[in-house]
Amino acid sequence: MNSTLRIDRRIVMTLDAGRTGLKFSAIRGVELLVDPVTRPTEADNLDRCLHNIIDGFESIQKALPAAPVAISFAFPGPADYPRGVISNLKNFPAFEGDVALGPILEDKFQLPVFINNDGDLFAYGGAIAGFLPYVNDLLVDARSPKEYHNLFGVTLGTGFGGGIVHH
Repeated sequence: MNSTLRIDRRIVMTLDAGRTGLKFSAIRGVELLVDPVTRPTEADNLDRCLHNIIDGFESIQKALPAAPVAISFAFPGPADYPRGVISNLKNFPAFEGDVALGPILEDKFQLPVFINNDGDLFAYGGAIAGFLPYVNDLLVDARSPKEYHNLFGVTLGTGFGGGIVHH
């Protein structure tokens, strides 16, 4: 596993947003800091959905041993992720039009917010701290000269997604 991840002391609040629920937590490096907190998505009502997202992050923040440096989370479906704008998701009907979720959370928590596609983050996590380093460690233990650098990950849930990590 990437040793930089093990020693990273920054705390990041996280969210896995899905049609059936919102799951919040916080990490420091690869360490899970608090027990996950869940809230209903209420994907048909924007005000209730936003309230649940903010409430979930507030619950996590109160349980942390130190201040977080960022919020990072996975959202299902296409969006303008660099700007933090969620638009017209079929599995989140309340997000009709453009909802500036990233800026809303940045304003509320005074932290940078990073939103990305859930399938992409799944693949990236598997590449830097999951399956890929696990396989490469097994190869080192077996004294194999092989080392893998690419990973394809698939997510199956309410929807279908995935990501590719190349080097």
